[in-house]
Amino acid sequence: MAILDRFSDIISANINSLIDRMEDPEKMIDQYLRNMTEDLAEVKRNTAGVIAEETRTKRAVDQNEAEVMKYNDYAKKALSAGNEDDARIFLKKKQELENVGTGLAQSYAAAHENAMKMRQMHDKLASDIETLKGRRAMIKGKMSVAKTQEKLNNVSESVGKTQGAMGSFSRMEDKADRMLDEANAMSELNQDPVDEAKSLEEKYSSEGSAAVEDELSRLKSEMGL
Repeated sequence: MAILDRFSDIISANINSLIDRMEDPEKMIDQYLRNMTEDLAEVKRNTAGVIAEETRTKRAVDQNEAEVMKYNDYAKKALSAGNEDDARIFLKKKQELENVGTGLAQSYAAAHENAMKMRQMHDKLASDIETLKGRRAMIKGKMSVAKTQEKLNNVSESVGKTQGAMGSFSRMEDKADRMLDEANAMSELNQDPVDEAKSLEEKYSSEGSAAVEDELSRLKSEMGL
């Protein structure tokens, strides 16, 4: 039976140690689960037959032992009745049955060992499958958190770049404002200084204009105009 040939490997397998050595636990656990589930299905398919063989050989052993005891009792009864020849016949039959019983006992021992192995493999595989399922759920949860964190890191990096660009823009805007202020200040400095005397000319030039008007009126009067 192929599954029995793998008994040592299945029983000695350390699932937690195996998981810790996996390069990609999330994917490899799924594969190991499939393999173990297939093994467990094979164990279940064969266990009934192995246990049935164990039961059959045990029944044969019990029946043989009962026959041995029966002919032993007959030999005793024959001796009690004084029939040694009959006792010898019963004892010979008993010895034949005991020889057969040796082979039956060996068959039962092998069947019993196989049945024990099947039970051990069933329990070990069932336990390992539950362990894998638990670790898979935990690992997948961690992977999901890691992927979410990675997305957040990427978003934070993008936001940081945007903030950096805005900061650069603000610095450029401040620099432009400073340049404009400096230009305006320079323009004011480049204007000609105010000549106060020139400013007062208009105030007093109006008197000169009045005198001209008076002179014009006087001439027109003299000319009878």
